[in-house]
Amino acid sequence: MNLHQFRFVQEAVRRNLNLTETAKALFTSQPGISKAILELEEELGIDIFARHGKRLKRVTEPGQQVLKSIEIILREVANLRRIGDEYSKQDAGTLSIATTHTQARYFLPGPVAQLRQRHPRVQVVLHQGVPEQVARMLLDDVAEIGLATEALAQHEGLVTLPCHEWQHVMVVPAGHALAGVPRPTLEQLAAHPLVLYHPTVTGRTRIDQAFERAALKPLVALEAIDSDVIKTYVRLGLGVGIVTELAMRDESGDAGLVAQPLGHLFGSNLTRVAFKRGAYLRRFVLAFAEMLSPRLSGALIERAMAGQGSDYQL
Repeated sequence: MNLHQFRFVQEAVRRNLNLTETAKALFTSQPGISKAILELEEELGIDIFARHGKRLKRVTEPGQQVLKSIEIILREVANLRRIGDEYSKQDAGTLSIATTHTQARYFLPGPVAQLRQRHPRVQVVLHQGVPEQVARMLLDDVAEIGLATEALAQHEGLVTLPCHEWQHVMVVPAGHALAGVPRPTLEQLAAHPLVLYHPTVTGRTRIDQAFERAALKPLVALEAIDSDVIKTYVRLGLGVGIVTELAMRDESGDAGLVAQPLGHLFGSNLTRVAFKRGAYLRRFVLAFAEMLSPRLSGALIERAMAGQGSDYQL
């Protein structure tokens, strides 16, 4: 058995047992993947996959156990590479961060600049996506550290820690009827078309739940994953925008807009930082995590990664 066989099996599962897509993802041939998987099954004496003709139909019960072992083996192979990089490159390398647009645009510029100043030989790569994609990038070793408000804590394969709290704000043009209302009510908001985040991002769940509890059904004029897009359409008069307070910190870029806090309606939201469970974290990864919040320390992160403690509060 070899690592190529393990990667073929793992990727086939990720690609919903579609060997054509698996071959494309791994830049190899479909017959080569089929042959390698069959050889591994022969060596183990079990069927990892149930088949219909030449097509893979499902993972068998023993195959589920094989997948768990493959996950551990490939995770440790990735750790070996990181350990090698840590000690051979002497504080140089690539830090891959998976995050949402909002965090990348409004929260991360400061910490990234600080990291580059302290570790100039480290290259930073930002991968942006919705929270579920952020989680998947961590689990698939595309990124070493992830940041998002939704979804991360729901994955057992991730270790997550609280990073920072924030609240939503209402955004309207300066001449809007609600511009001078310091504490808007749900009824006042529901009386206008709304421009909101997509349901999968940036605390949208809290907004929907608040209106539902109040038995209100506001008209949603537009949904977006990008705060700047929401603000653009608010300027055009499409409706009342609800965005994260982080998106309203650039006074020069927000001319003509008025923001009012909505924490009294939707509460506070918690952005979490996440790592793949069992991953080896290089020194500059820990250093970057410490830059994200004064409450995060390398020692705290290492305890969490070792499974010591189950809840860490801001």
